[in-house]
Amino acid sequence: MALTREFKETVMQLCQDPQYRRALLVEALESYLEGEVAVGNALLRDYLNGTQSFVDVARALRMQESGLRRMLSANGNATAKNLFRLFKVCQKREGISSPREFMGLAFD
Repeated sequence: MALTREFKETVMQLCQDPQYRRALLVEALESYLEGEVAVGNALLRDYLNGTQSFVDVARALRMQESGLRRMLSANGNATAKNLFRLFKVCQKREGISSPREFMGLAFD
């Protein structure tokens, strides 16, 4: 299903709020932990699209942007190693200083 322009603009606007961005990351992590990989992928795509950071994050991961997009597609099948690396980069972008702090956000 294609996203409407209105939805994309709404996500981009919401992503201006640091708490919303963190919530997207937390929801993505919780989705993965619950076995909802497609939902986790969609939430991470929303985060990266909303923050316009696909290029920067792909560069930080030393991968092609297209590879990152494929990894987070509806049928994406990322390795645990790549997902953890991705969360670490996003965590750093959001100023979350430690995995413990990130996990605290996830389970508050």
